[in-house]
This record gives sequence, C-alpha cells and structure tokens, in this order.
Amino acid sequence: MHKRITTRRDIPAVTKVLDALGEKASPTRTDLPRPLIVDLVRRELSKVRASDEVPDFESIVGLVRRSLERLRASRIQSVINGTGIVIHTNFGRAPLSRQTIRALIETGAGYANLEYDLPTGQRGHRGDYIENALAVLCGAEAAAVVNNCAAALVLIVQHFIKTKPEVIVSRGELVQIGGGFRIGEIIEAAGGTLREVGATNKTTLNDYTRAIRRDTAMILKVHRSNFFMSGFVESPASAEIAALARKKRVPFIEDLGSGAIVDSEQLGLAEHEPTPTDALRAGADLICFSGDKLFGGPQAGVIVGKKRFVSALRREALFRALRCDKLCLMALQSTVDLHLNHALSEIPALALLQISKDELRSRAASIFSRLQGLPMRIAIGRGKAKVGGGTLPHSIMSSITIDIMAENAQEFARRLRAHHPPVIGYIADESLKLDLRTIFPSQDDLVVDAIRAACTQ
Repeated sequence: MHKRITTRRDIPAVTKVLDALGEKASPTRTDLPRPLIVDLVRRELSKVRASDEVPDFESIVGLVRRSLERLRASRIQSVINGTGIVIHTNFGRAPLSRQTIRALIETGAGYANLEYDLPTGQRGHRGDYIENALAVLCGAEAAAVVNNCAAALVLIVQHFIKTKPEVIVSRGELVQIGGGFRIGEIIEAAGGTLREVGATNKTTLNDYTRAIRRDTAMILKVHRSNFFMSGFVESPASAEIAALARKKRVPFIEDLGSGAIVDSEQLGLAEHEPTPTDALRAGADLICFSGDKLFGGPQAGVIVGKKRFVSALRREALFRALRCDKLCLMALQSTVDLHLNHALSEIPALALLQISKDELRSRAASIFSRLQGLPMRIAIGRGKAKVGGGTLPHSIMSSITIDIMAENAQEFARRLRAHHPPVIGYIADESLKLDLRTIFPSQDDLVVDAIRAACTQ
C-alpha cells in the first residue's frame, strides 16, 4: 500500500512514475515512442503540482496510465466500421482499392517518375498521366488536381476575382460542409465578395440575370449534395445558367462535391447524383469535385473543364501550395484506371453500396452461430445504411445487423472501441448494432473475436 502524498515536495519524479507503469512505458513493448511517454508523464505531474489537492502515488500512476491510453487511441489506425455509413468522413471516407494499396506500396517504398520525363530524360510535368486520364473519364478538355475540393474552389475563386470581385451564388446553395466550413466563408477566404441571389427555397434565372454586373467575376452553382429541399422550391437547371453565363460572358463554375462518375441508379440507388459529364454537357466552364467520396479514391480536389481555364489555374502561384504529392497522385491514378476499365466492383466504396441482402444475411448467420453461448442476447437485425460523406441524403439502403443486447450498451460499445482493431457500431433500441454493409467480409473473424473479448472484460 502506497503512502498518501501530502505535500507537493513529495510528488514523485518522472522516473519513478515510469518504473511504476512497467511494460506500458517500456520502449520495447509499446507502440508509443519513449520521448512521447516521458513528455506526457511530465505534463501530468505538472498538472498535479498545480492542483489544490495532491493525490496518492497509485492515483497518479492511474491518471498517467489513462492519459497514455488516450494518447495511444488518438494515433491514426485501422478501425472496423459497423455504423452502416459507407463513406464515413470521421473514418477517412472512401476505403482504397487493393490495386491502389499495391501501387502505393510499390511507389512509396522507392523513387518514382513524379516530375521526370522517361523518354527524354528531362524534368517532366507532375500529373501528366492522371490529368489526361481524368479529362478522358469526364469528357473534358483538360483536368487538374489539388489536395481537396475546398482547395479547388479556393483556387478557382482566387483566379477569377483578380479584376472583378463578385461571385454569384444562390442563397439556397450556401451550404455548410464538414468541420463547420461554409461556401460563403470559403469564397471570402479566397478574396472574393459573395453576392447572394434568390431566396433560400426559390432562385430563378431572372435572379441571376439581375445580379450580373461589371463587378461579376463568376457564377458559382453548388450542388446540394448533403441535404435536400422539397415543397415550394425552385432553381434553374445548369443548362439555363450556362446559357445566361455565355450570353453575359461570365465564367460558370459548378461545385459537384461528391465525385459521382457513374449514374447512381447504376449502383442500385433511387436518387440521381449529377456527374461531371452531365455538368460539362450542360455547359459549365469548370467543374470541381472530391476524389475521396463517390469517386472512391484518396482525398483530392479534381478540376475539369475548358483547357484555357485549367491551364490558367495551373499557372497560379497558389496551385503549387495546393498540389498533391506522389502518394495522392498514385492513389488517384489507380482509381481513375479502375473507372476507365469499368471495374466498379474493385472500388470498395462502390462495391459496398451494391452488396445484396442475401449475402449480408449469410454472413450474419455465420457470425451469429459463432457467438452462441455468450452471457448476453445476440440477434440478427435489420439496419438502414447510408451513403454518407455528404452525398445522396435521400438514399437509404436496407441492411443486416448484428444486434448485441448487453446490460449496458454504452459500456459494451466502449469495450469494442478499446479493442484492437477498434470495432465501432451504433446504439438503437437499447442495443448495440453492427451493420454488416460497412464491415468487409475479411473482417468478420475480427468482429467475432472483438465481441468475445469484450464479454470477458
């Protein structure tokens, strides 16, 4: 039994706490670097010294150990997604294909011809292949890639407002994206002046016509990908806005966000998601979209459209600050190739959307049989999976779940999150549910092991 510490002078030294932590602090037995552990211990002891009441030694060690676990849990690591949300922003959005992972390993482990022209032996242009492939895929004159869709929008706005400040956007399209960022704020951060037109629920072509003036730099149409409006609503079609923009000689830009390349109906979804090809055919000068949503690749912002505008964007000084590195370009290149080869089943995010209920039921039955005899009720349930990632808010897919009726569902969920790898579900009807649509078949054994381990804690 440790003696209670009564004075700050008796607060233990860092080495004493490290010794008490034992193997959790050993550099040979932990996944945390020793300097991080030492730094954390020092910070926790500083907090103890600054507090009004000094705890005993065992309590200090327990406090440090819990802090270490929180630090360990904050490292980026693989998780098993049982939430039923396919493109989960908090989980890194779209999982990458096996072809992409192989390409990343091969490229990342050595050197690559990132900016080297192999035929001439001279310095080359970064992204030649991927930009050409994206242009072909989208039916565009040219393409460029930056590090995310918000960056693409910033680059576009910054380019067009050099001589004229105003960016026209419908009030019904001033959307908020992840992390609290809003379209209007992004425009202003790029140096533009937001000119709102129409009302929240109704914007007419005449609203755009009246708003265009000498100070108009561009018209921006933002796809409402993460919400929907119904009832007394109206907005002109992209083709109508494009015709007006051509007449007034104003660039027309469309932010599609979600990156859907194939018709969403082809994936078995009832809701239609506009594609870059759709928007370009309707007359948009430039389109920007995400690479890590329905496109199924890494985080990236893709810009496609008229060659003269894309070329001008590439010459911007900001383009260098926003460009992608070799790993992002390699992952995007692999994903584009899969799209061009019509190998949609090889793109995980798209494949998960198309899994049949029969397949999910078969897997659920197998998992259920292996969980018999545990001290809690387990059942096969029904779920409603979502596309996620701020896309297709109308589209809900029926799914199959493993339902765990624990005495304390919240506590059992915590145990699964603390497992390695963490298993994450959701609580509904006082049960913890694990949706199999977002759990890969290769992870079923890990899920069974995690549930069994959680029962013994």
